[in-house]
Amino acid sequence: MPLLVVRHARAGRRSAWEGDDQQRPLSPRGRIQAEALVPLLAEFRPRRILASPAVRCFETVRPLAEALGLPIESVGELEEGNAPSALRLLHRMAGETAVLSTHGDIAAEVLDTLTPGLTAKARAELRLLKGEVWVIQSTGETLEIVDHLRQDPRR
Repeated sequence: MPLLVVRHARAGRRSAWEGDDQQRPLSPRGRIQAEALVPLLAEFRPRRILASPAVRCFETVRPLAEALGLPIESVGELEEGNAPSALRLLHRMAGETAVLSTHGDIAAEVLDTLTPGLTAKARAELRLLKGEVWVIQSTGETLEIVDHLRQDPRR
């Protein structure tokens, strides 16, 4: 039973947004990416969908939640700057099948923690781009990235 860690879809440039960054929505391209996640993630039959409170994280998993009839749980541990809390959350959830929508800094810390010793090239290849997903499996206390679900780069 995997944890599916999703980096939020495209939301436009932070510097171009004038309001509270927590309220920054997905761009039109990001909404297309969010829709494309539905067939990628629905086949895993997640039982829960968790998201950072940021609007862009919620909007990334909203199409999936609607397709599966599941609520989206707002989880502060997935907010930007909360990498240690996010890692503890992943360990607590090991063995569940859930989708977790979060930010690039959290994804980078998860990668560094779960795959120590990677070369710079390997790290760059595994890095989550916006709208991409890692499939994380647990074996006992160990979490491992076992797949990287990528979207069509033209999206």
